[in-house]
Amino acid sequence: MPVVGCKTRGHQRSTPLTRKPAPEGLAPSLAQEAPADAGASPSDEGRITAVEDLILSRLDDDKAQDVVFIDLKGKSPVADGLIVASGRSQRHVGAMADHLLRALKEAGLGRCRVEGMPSADWVLIDAGDVIVHLFRPEVRAFYNIEKIWSVEPPANRAAI
Repeated sequence: MPVVGCKTRGHQRSTPLTRKPAPEGLAPSLAQEAPADAGASPSDEGRITAVEDLILSRLDDDKAQDVVFIDLKGKSPVADGLIVASGRSQRHVGAMADHLLRALKEAGLGRCRVEGMPSADWVLIDAGDVIVHLFRPEVRAFYNIEKIWSVEPPANRAAI
């Protein structure tokens, strides 16, 4: 897994940003691959990358912790990327979500759907092709959402 470098503004990232490819053995409902020419032009691919980079740079500016990007391109019809990050407290998670929503709106993606803002324990932002999960560390450890996308199904499962 290559580590993606990022520009820092006077602070050091505690853990490097990692980009993980989606696993090959996804659940059957998630394994449906979108057609390669599903209306995606090269400009769409550049826009998707621009959205990912915008989100990752905004999270870096807000000092998000343990940022992980999981590439879902061609693996899931739900999204092309999944970004998971942690904040230090409810206030930090809420502020990161608010700043991210403002940045997306300024970039012309103002129609993002948001869930979980009032409590700010787990905030989900659906930016279309990229889904962002912002957690408090305790909530992230409890749900362990990265495991959902990284565990491969057992090879020898007995049919009952």
